[in-house]
Amino acid sequence: MVSQFTDAFSRRFYYLRLSVTDVCNFRCTYCLPDGYKPQGVRNKSFLSLDEIRRVTRAFAAAGTEKVRLTGGEPSLRRDFTDIIAAVRENASIRQIAVTTNGYRLARDIKAWRAAGLTSVNVSVDSLDARQFHAITGQDKFHQVMAGIDAAFDAGFEKVKVNSVLMRDLNSHSLATFLDWIRHRPIQLRFIELMETGDGGALFRQQHISGEVIRDQLIMQGWQRQVRGRSDGPAQVFRHPDYQGEIGLIMPYEKDFCASCNRLRVSAIGNLHLCLFGDGGVPLRDLLASDDQQAELQARIAHSLGQKKQTHFLHQGNTGITQNLSFIGG
Repeated sequence: MVSQFTDAFSRRFYYLRLSVTDVCNFRCTYCLPDGYKPQGVRNKSFLSLDEIRRVTRAFAAAGTEKVRLTGGEPSLRRDFTDIIAAVRENASIRQIAVTTNGYRLARDIKAWRAAGLTSVNVSVDSLDARQFHAITGQDKFHQVMAGIDAAFDAGFEKVKVNSVLMRDLNSHSLATFLDWIRHRPIQLRFIELMETGDGGALFRQQHISGEVIRDQLIMQGWQRQVRGRSDGPAQVFRHPDYQGEIGLIMPYEKDFCASCNRLRVSAIGNLHLCLFGDGGVPLRDLLASDDQQAELQARIAHSLGQKKQTHFLHQGNTGITQNLSFIGG
């Protein structure tokens, strides 16, 4: 039995964020304003279905309980439903989540659920259709909203909605968002805008701390919930008068990294110990055959000895992350 993946600071890793493509069809102002541009990687170079099966099997055998499939936009892969089914083969993986822009949600969510998907996150930065179009470069607001409805119709009891918090665009829209989730079991997650290699100017112009939202919520009687061991980094708040929840993801807050339980594997098979770390650990040479699993796990376990105690965002060091498409929700 392989021991739980653990780093030098006794943090245990129950959560794998697996990117299956770098491609995205939206052009969000804070992420890919000029659209997706391949960086020397062709689509066929992304992890194959068998490679995804092997890497998730290795993580599952070392205590991983949750896998989030991200991109780019993961649903752009034609075999995405098969990818969900491949992860589902691991009985110890209790949660399989996807972060999506919602573009294909209405069409495919039933098939994804049947394949084993247990949770869905949809990116929606504005509840105003015109502003949504301006932010994303796509006039798809009503299509995405229909996708969220389709997720409930398919049997999901809760849908998570990600909204990147921006000073001039949505930081003043809390009342509108709260009204939206009053009678809907949606966990609305405000994510602090993070500085990236390409986004320094935007960060300085639009960043606002999640503390502003948190203070407003507490004043209105919202209460923070206890975080589970395989939960993501959001601080979750509930209110007795609302069906929905609010989540706040605040990477600039002190001790944000103390509870880190996540590792990331990129779409080309590199292990990233930290989203904002430098470089990655190549795993792909150990994904060619089923009989390499022990060696693969050993490399991951050894690499965890190099994981830093914290990121260095406060010093303006964004590591290898050039734009927010790599974050994947």
